[in-house]
Amino acid sequence: MEITRRTFGLGVAASGAVLAAPAIAASTEVTLKLGHLANEKNPWHLASLKFGEELAKLTDGKVKVEVYPNESLGKEIDLINGMQLGTVDMTITGESLQNWAPMAALLAVPYAFKTQDQMDAFAVSETGKMIEQQIIEKVQIRPIGFFARGPRELTSNEPFKSPDDLNGLKMRVPNVPLFIDVWKSLGARPSPMAFSEVFTALQNGTIGAQENPLALIRSASFYEVQKYVNLTDHVRSWIYTTISEIAWKKLSSEQQQAVMAAAKTAQAYERGLFEKSLADDRKFLEDHGMTFVEVDKAAYQSKAKDAVLSNVNDEIKPIVEKLFS
Repeated sequence: MEITRRTFGLGVAASGAVLAAPAIAASTEVTLKLGHLANEKNPWHLASLKFGEELAKLTDGKVKVEVYPNESLGKEIDLINGMQLGTVDMTITGESLQNWAPMAALLAVPYAFKTQDQMDAFAVSETGKMIEQQIIEKVQIRPIGFFARGPRELTSNEPFKSPDDLNGLKMRVPNVPLFIDVWKSLGARPSPMAFSEVFTALQNGTIGAQENPLALIRSASFYEVQKYVNLTDHVRSWIYTTISEIAWKKLSSEQQQAVMAAAKTAQAYERGLFEKSLADDRKFLEDHGMTFVEVDKAAYQSKAKDAVLSNVNDEIKPIVEKLFS
C-alpha cells in the first residue's frame, strides 16, 4: 500500500470560514508541530521529546512529532491562537487559557493547594475534568496530560517565618493583579518588574526580595544576591500538554488512542525529572550559600485568603472557597 505524508493544515472557504478536514487514513504519515517556551534542558522539553518517541513507536512511525523549544515557533498566546487557526498543532500551556476558559484560572491560585498530592488529586478530579472540558469547548484545544510546576518560594536577605515579619518588604512580583494583591495582603510592598531586571534590582537594593520556583532562582543566579529561600509554597500549579481540536479530529480513533497513551508515558517521565530537579536545585542553592527556611504556611494562607477570593471570578469562587476550607 502506498503511504502518503501530510502535515496538518486546514482549508478556508471563499467566505473565510474554516473547513473541517476529515479524519485521515491510518496509513497516512502525520507530523505534529509542538511549540513551547522552555529551553532544551527543561523537563518539559525532554518530556515532549519522550512523547514524540513514544507516539512514533505506538504508530509504527506514522505519527511523528517535531518539537520547537525556546518560543521558536511563537510565544504562548501566539501558539494558542495558531492552534485555533490550524497553523500549530500542539503546545504546553496553563492558566493563560483563562483568557478564553475562566476555569483555567484554577491552575495557579495562591495557597489553593497545601501539598503536591493534593494538587495532583484536584487536577484529575471531577472539577479537573470540568476545567479540561471547558478548555476544549471554549478554546478549541484539548488537554492530553499535565506536568507539575515547582512551587513558588520567596527569596530574601532575612528569614520570614511569619507573614507578620514582612512589614513593608519591597519585593518583585510578576505583573499579575492577583499576585500583587495577595502580597499586599501579606504585608509586603510588591512591585511589578520585568524578570530580566530582577537580579540588578536585588543587587543594588531597589528591592529586597522576589518569588519564583527553585529552578528559576538557580538559573537566574539569585543565590549571588539573596541569602534565604523562605519555603512559602505560595503557588502550586500544573500545566497541560495540549493538542488543537483541528489536529485531533484529523486523527483516526487508533491514532487518538496512541496520542493519549504517549501523553501518559510522557507525563510519568516528566514527573520523575521534575522531582529530581527539585532535589538537585535545592542542593545546588544550599551548596552556594542559601539557607532554606520553614515558614508558618497556615498563617500565610489564612492572611492571603480574602485577597485571593476578591480576585477570582464568580464561576470559580465557590471552588476556591472549598480549597481554603
